[in-house]
Amino acid sequence: MKVVVLGASGNVGTAVLRALRAADDVTEVAAVARRIPRRTPPAPYDVATWTSVDIGARDGDRVIRTLAQAMEGASAVIHLAWAIQPNHDRERLRRTNILGSSRVLSAARAAGVDHVVVASSVGAYSPSHDDELHDESWPTRGIPTSEYSVDKADLEHLLNRHEHDHPEVLITRLRPALIFQRDAGSEIMRYFIGPLVPPAIFSGHLPITTWPDHTRVQALHADDVARAYVGAVRARPGGALNVAADDVLGGPEIASLLSGGRLQRTPTPAVRAAVSAAWNSRVVPVSPGWVDMSANITLMSTDRARSVLGWEPRHTALDTVAEVLDGIVEGAGTASPPLRPRRARRR
Repeated sequence: MKVVVLGASGNVGTAVLRALRAADDVTEVAAVARRIPRRTPPAPYDVATWTSVDIGARDGDRVIRTLAQAMEGASAVIHLAWAIQPNHDRERLRRTNILGSSRVLSAARAAGVDHVVVASSVGAYSPSHDDELHDESWPTRGIPTSEYSVDKADLEHLLNRHEHDHPEVLITRLRPALIFQRDAGSEIMRYFIGPLVPPAIFSGHLPITTWPDHTRVQALHADDVARAYVGAVRARPGGALNVAADDVLGGPEIASLLSGGRLQRTPTPAVRAAVSAAWNSRVVPVSPGWVDMSANITLMSTDRARSVLGWEPRHTALDTVAEVLDGIVEGAGTASPPLRPRRARRR
């Protein structure tokens, strides 16, 4: 079967290409990205035929035509393309995330593709402050002060409308936890931390870890979520699927990686104020909306993914975060433009 991957050069896209490269039942892969690898890319990028498209570009008709050409003859489309920067420019993010996703769906219809697997997120869920694991029926109205969450919730509404208007196209939406791998180290530094923070502070020797009160998160290895995407292409379950590692991380777990377990719990408003000041002054790229999302995030049950896909995580969240922290310190990346490692520091 032919599978098309949009956003194929990013963190998750790279892992999905690895999974597709190893899949005996996949005969052809078409990869779409705004920035594509060099002419003769190494594995896993060599599995695909590449098309360069900015799904949020001004000329929407051209975008749809180009996407539809790449999708011709496909059994499924995996839509991973998403922008999180520049988050000071909301119009630009919306053009990619919402308008661009609408174009992807239009192109799939034009190409006659009857299954689209879409990257939603835990961020689409409405706030939750309990420690219960919620299934896919939890509301997806997002967290209003997080631009990422608002866009993911609006994506869910877009998918709902498309299912109503075009029932001939099956939509499967994955709602993963935070996704990491070692090779995403450079990308995370660039998109979330910024050049003014020395990567070495993530080597485990901080004097203390500051952590917002009551914040707990789930995480997931990129290779685990890639297996879920490929499993969804095969099983065609439709509907939503939560995917996350089994363990939930809070301050003590993160402090064990960053500062030998030394932890300072801090009121969330104080953390938000500090991040907001740094973001507004362009010191760091991460917005205060990410603090709001982490403080209100829903913990997810993964029972449906296990049942309908036969999926289960092979990595713990703690090991996955430890892996990406190592990648940050080492400036890890791949030949993919978004994941390309930073230049080596002068000794």
